[in-house]
Order: sequence, then C-alpha cells, then structure tokens
Amino acid sequence: MEIVTYQARHFDGVKALWQESFPGESPWNAADFAIPAKIKAQPDLFILAVDGERVLGSVMAGYDGHRGWLYAVSVLEACRNSGIGSRLIEEAERRLEALGCVKINLQVRSSNAAVIAFYDQLGYRVEERVSMGKPVGGFAD
Repeated sequence: MEIVTYQARHFDGVKALWQESFPGESPWNAADFAIPAKIKAQPDLFILAVDGERVLGSVMAGYDGHRGWLYAVSVLEACRNSGIGSRLIEEAERRLEALGCVKINLQVRSSNAAVIAFYDQLGYRVEERVSMGKPVGGFAD
C-alpha cells in the first residue's frame, strides 16, 4: 500500500469507494461533481491510499489560508482497522502544515460514534460549534 496524489486514472476507484462509504450522499458530494471541482483547487490535497491501481482509501483536504479542512475521508470496508485511515490523515496533516496551516477542522455526523472515536484517537476533539450550510448555484433549493 502506498499514499499517492489523485490522478485521473483513479476516478472509477474513488467513485466506487465513495459509493460504498457514503451511500445516499448529497449530489454535491458525489464523485462526478466533487472530483472535478477538487482537481481545479489544490489538487495536491487530494490524497489516496492505493495497492497497485486499486483505490483503498481517500482524503480530500483544503486550506483557505486560515484553517485546513478534511473531507471525504474513507477506507474500503474490507480494509478498515488496518491503519490506512490514519496514514491518510497523517499525510493530509503534513501537506496542510507545509502550507502554513495551524488548525484543521472536519465534520462528522453526530450519530457516527465509530468515526468520532477514530478521530479522537488521532487527537481531534469535539468543539462547541454549530455547523451551518447553504447549497448554492445549481444545488440551491
């Protein structure tokens, strides 16, 4: 297994991974929309775990000059609890820190106790905030 930066040849593998990891996700999070958008902005922060050409995991990171964010962190179900997720997060943190990032945020559904425990183990803490969102453009209500 190796950690690499996303390339176009990985699209089908990432799409399948996300369909497994995020069933019923919002249309703006679907691979067909999210991947082309990510490639236009900070493509070096789209990081994969691969075994040959097989995509095992992904993380998309972003940095706005103030804070970093982690998105679409996922590992194939058959490969979970093997350290892949931790390695992806470590690489994303390394790349964000190299850009000058001093704080990284992420969002987790409050009902996903296993994922909350995973991030807690990596040093992330629940912060008292209210997460708000608003679809815009073609996704506006």
